[in-house]
Amino acid sequence: MAVLSRDAVTSSASVARRRSLGSRLRGMGWKLLLYAVLIAGVMIFIAPFAWMITASVQSLEDMFSWPPSWIPVNPTFANYAQFFQQENVARWFLNSAFVAISVTALQLFFNSLAAYTFEKRRFPGREPLFLLMLGTMMIPGQVTLIPAYLILKHVPLFGGNNLLGQGGHGWLDSYWGLIAPASVSAFGIFLLRQYMKSVPNELLDAARIDGAGSFRIYWQVVLPLCMPALAAMGIFTFTYEWDDFFWPLIIISSDNLFTVQLGLATFIVKNRTIWNLVMAGSVVATLPVLIAFLLFQRHLIKGIALTGLR
Repeated sequence: MAVLSRDAVTSSASVARRRSLGSRLRGMGWKLLLYAVLIAGVMIFIAPFAWMITASVQSLEDMFSWPPSWIPVNPTFANYAQFFQQENVARWFLNSAFVAISVTALQLFFNSLAAYTFEKRRFPGREPLFLLMLGTMMIPGQVTLIPAYLILKHVPLFGGNNLLGQGGHGWLDSYWGLIAPASVSAFGIFLLRQYMKSVPNELLDAARIDGAGSFRIYWQVVLPLCMPALAAMGIFTFTYEWDDFFWPLIIISSDNLFTVQLGLATFIVKNRTIWNLVMAGSVVATLPVLIAFLLFQRHLIKGIALTGLR
């Protein structure tokens, strides 16, 4: 009986080991399949960007050679030099930088101030007003396009308008029209308000006991604790404004006010066959967003992760 028991125990152990080995092999198989799908997806998404970089350092003849060459045979940076020699190119980048930085700074201030008010201040109608603000996120931008255009056109005392907003073009074809409508974001207010839930109210009460006013508490107590969320929102805003094409296309008509995306579009229309210069310009236009993401990647991930836990 003892021998039979030992044999049964040994058999059971071997069966358990085989099952465990089979489970591990199946788990490894699923992981390998998952990694293969992810690697294929990464290659699909990276391929256009990689080809853009490769084409930007090739001559026009090498770009359209067959089979295509992913590694340039005779790389040259002459495309970049020729691109920057085109008219108003430097102005496009300065305009985009000015607009993107201005909108980002304004949104960081106004969105954080509104988020602080909604989360840490008590006033009648706070929750209904916040829900109404959130409801604006459900309205597509195309719906508000014409009303926003008309409002900018009839801003009083700007662009040749009189006190009643008649007679001129208002904020159309100006930096005001690019910056002012984007200075506040309902999404940014919501993002920062969710993060501010983690700021203990006891810190605010202690600051009030020390004699700090509401704005000082917001500026010196709340904002320093919200840096990860502010960094995340700043990257989102800067990226969106730098890449924005549709709104500048609608309101800008002067060449000296073109942003880089609008300028590249007009450059493509004027130079349909000079694709090597177009690729060089596209690479340069992508670099600021890529650099901003790499510099603030840690803050971006931390801000999104912590905000998602609130």
